[in-house]
Amino acid sequence: MTDLTKLTLSSALKKLKSKEIKASELTDAHLAKIESNKDLNAFITETHDLARQQAKQADDRYAKGEAKALDGIPLGIKDLFCTKDIRTTAASKILENFIPPYESTVTQKLLDDGAVFTGKLNLDEFAMGSSNTTSYFGNVINPWKRNTGDNAQLVPGGSSGGSAAAVASGMVMAATGTDTGGSIRQPASFCGIVGIKPTYGRCSRFGIVAFSSSLDQAGAFARTTEDAALLLQSMSGFDPKDSTSVDKAVPDFSKNLTGSLKGLKVGIPKEYRVEGMPLEIENLWEKGKEWLEEEGAEVVDVSLPHTKYALPTYYIIAPAEASSNLARYDGVRYGLRAPGQDITETYEKTRAEGFGDEVMRRIMIGTYVLSAGYYDAYYIQAQKVRRLIRDDFMNAYKKCDVLLTPTAPSAAFAIGENEDDPIKMYLNDVFTVPASLAGLPGMSVPAGLDTKGLPLGLQIIGKPWDEETVLKVGNSIERAAGLSTMPVTMDGKRSAA
Repeated sequence: MTDLTKLTLSSALKKLKSKEIKASELTDAHLAKIESNKDLNAFITETHDLARQQAKQADDRYAKGEAKALDGIPLGIKDLFCTKDIRTTAASKILENFIPPYESTVTQKLLDDGAVFTGKLNLDEFAMGSSNTTSYFGNVINPWKRNTGDNAQLVPGGSSGGSAAAVASGMVMAATGTDTGGSIRQPASFCGIVGIKPTYGRCSRFGIVAFSSSLDQAGAFARTTEDAALLLQSMSGFDPKDSTSVDKAVPDFSKNLTGSLKGLKVGIPKEYRVEGMPLEIENLWEKGKEWLEEEGAEVVDVSLPHTKYALPTYYIIAPAEASSNLARYDGVRYGLRAPGQDITETYEKTRAEGFGDEVMRRIMIGTYVLSAGYYDAYYIQAQKVRRLIRDDFMNAYKKCDVLLTPTAPSAAFAIGENEDDPIKMYLNDVFTVPASLAGLPGMSVPAGLDTKGLPLGLQIIGKPWDEETVLKVGNSIERAAGLSTMPVTMDGKRSAA
């Protein structure tokens, strides 16, 4: 029998509907893959018994002709989504034993569509990081290896590194992620898969552990653009429980994936040509433009003049919101409690013991920029620049329909390589942060390999609520790049060859 873990989500659905395979067989194959890939540390909590139970229920529905949209598809859930009666940690010691009494809206939608949950995936603590090395539960390891023979363990990107590694290694068919400043798109690029962040407000934030409320957005990881479209379809929709959720019809994302791009204008922002960017990424970007032109698109130059301020703006706004959101972890209501002589000492000891270094660093930065003497000078100014950044995108879209850029300024780097320099680590998000600040849909698609055999992604950024065009352009690049058969499932030696 074909290795079921190598099937795409869409092809698996076809085989399930035609009764070529059973959901229980598909689930067992992926659970076995999870067992054989424990060294990647992609999962924090595994739910194998639940997955088998859900798969059996899916088989029963297929037998009755009552199959749902994602019936029997094994998924991984980033451990930032609250799952009823299943441990949800946000990869932090402070929530190590937290079991939510309710389900997030996104995961409930997936359950309603028949998805099988294999477990909760590792991430950077509270989604703060670009390498998945800040988790209390240890580093996630990228299933890819350099072809240089150095055997170095590489980061999968962050914060959704567990999701990206699980999909790339074949442990799950697709996975949920969250993207605050690039935490879906960057790990998708590092792991050679597709990752899409929809427009802010497209997917409900209810039940997602908050990092930065005006930036956090749920999204999807998959091995193909079509699979990402199917997962995003299920995740999207208005939710009255989330005040930032927008009551807007959800189109059929997979309906118009193929076809000519004739008449489409693709913008190339000159500000994304950053100093020191590797030549191979520059060349891949040029290749991406050629592919789209061959499909009938017109490439035009555009300018996003305030892009250079995006990173400092982000690293004022996001920590400020984080310092406010994380104030709820005080050792009193839920989560870790480190007893003290009084309430103040309990707060201090709980947070000192429960939060990691990166989380505490961002809380300190956020508290600083929100303090009385600096609120106007930093936070208010950052909000004004954020509006200018969004205005830049809206002006650019007067000349084009989507933007094409690199996803990240490098391929995956070795674990520990940038950890002594937080600024260098933050620069990993230089291409993804602007779209997050503007609340725009963005997607990374695997488009090539670097000289060391590691995957590189191209990013498509669309107009608000135009995920359809983003997916169509992404699908075009995917087909032109010819990497749909790339080694997403690694062998025992972790070779990408």
